[in-house]
Amino acid sequence: MERHENGALRPGWEAQIVAQGLVFNEDHVPRPDGGFDVRSYWREAQYYSFTGAEIDELAAAGNTILDRMLVPAAEQVIEQRRYAELAIPSWAVPAIERSWEEDSPSVIGRFDLRYGNRPDLVAADPRLAVPTLLEYNADTPTSLLESTAIQWNWLLTNDAVAGRDQWNNVYEALVLAWQRNLSRFSAQTGRAVHTVHLAWSSADTSGEDQMTVLAMADAVQEAGYRVELLHTEDIRLAEEPGAIDFAGTRVHPGRFLDAAGRSLDVVFKLYPWEMLAEDPFGRTALWDAARAGGTVWVEPPYKMLWSNKGILAVLWEMFGDDPELSRFLLPTYFAGREPAGFTSYAEKPLLGREGANVRLVRDGETVHAEPGPYGAEGSVRQLLAPLPDFAGVDGPHHPVLGVWMVDGEAAGLGLRESGGLITDNLSSFVPHCLID
Repeated sequence: MERHENGALRPGWEAQIVAQGLVFNEDHVPRPDGGFDVRSYWREAQYYSFTGAEIDELAAAGNTILDRMLVPAAEQVIEQRRYAELAIPSWAVPAIERSWEEDSPSVIGRFDLRYGNRPDLVAADPRLAVPTLLEYNADTPTSLLESTAIQWNWLLTNDAVAGRDQWNNVYEALVLAWQRNLSRFSAQTGRAVHTVHLAWSSADTSGEDQMTVLAMADAVQEAGYRVELLHTEDIRLAEEPGAIDFAGTRVHPGRFLDAAGRSLDVVFKLYPWEMLAEDPFGRTALWDAARAGGTVWVEPPYKMLWSNKGILAVLWEMFGDDPELSRFLLPTYFAGREPAGFTSYAEKPLLGREGANVRLVRDGETVHAEPGPYGAEGSVRQLLAPLPDFAGVDGPHHPVLGVWMVDGEAAGLGLRESGGLITDNLSSFVPHCLID
């Protein structure tokens, strides 16, 4: 693995990526004086390279973590009813358990891995030679557009990587995933699926969520289904008479409809379950997902188990002593349950996103903390393991490797890098290629 700074600047590259949908490319980076600098989110002239063996190792790590660790961990949480530890409310449990038992349609997730297989980096920290799980973006992963179309077009049109390949089978795998999941669903339930609604929140003004949904919509359409787009705020409920008690909360049953009054049979939603779970309307969605014949939500409610940082502590409890599997993990504990002497760690909120409220502690002293709205729900403490530094002419570069999991299989790679040790919403996206 290596970082390169000799990539070519393609003529009109900024217009190219915007035309392909990267309308959110400009980041506004705050300055100490109260102003801001405009910076490109997309790294055009820099890239990372990997050997085929390294890609094989990343794919094997993703498949192993999902199949041999996350699946048993979810089963343990369900069997031992550890929901409260993950700050999952009681009204979400029936939908989680039904969707898990029925293996509800699921198409995508993204592992964030720590990895830096370069001789000098590995000499200083041997663990960088093994892909290590930082967290799993299991419910609403973004950076889909840049990981697929944008970096693939970069590979095909950038002279600096002419003739190279890329680990980028995500789009093709998504087409097959929609076909397999919905065909299986129809065979199991007898419910024919013709239309898939895809929803994102109108509160996102950057265009990132919309373009992520549009990238997914292309795959759904190629899979052979009709596509309807809508904002989550426009989803309506055709209420049935009377409210009912569901898992200790009052909900209003009924059918979900789009703005035109069409029934929502299958919905891909770019809106996290944990936020829905705290909303009265979302509680009705969870009630609906727990009953036969309700709307099918993709991703399914059981993804609340894996997108929660608490699953990292569960994984360490279960596999921390396993000589084979523990190498993919960092020691992680629910805050307050860590052993004596565990004084260097990254504290992460259970439901945090994009680095918000992450606190880095070294030898008991906080060395960095990000602000944000999370943390009241609880947190985990993960062994402090700084990201590798692929230093460049403009300073440090700390990459996080995003391994895309499509229909349960590793399918591609997207990298984000930051100048600091916390990957946040101002981190850059950097393309990659294979060198053999």
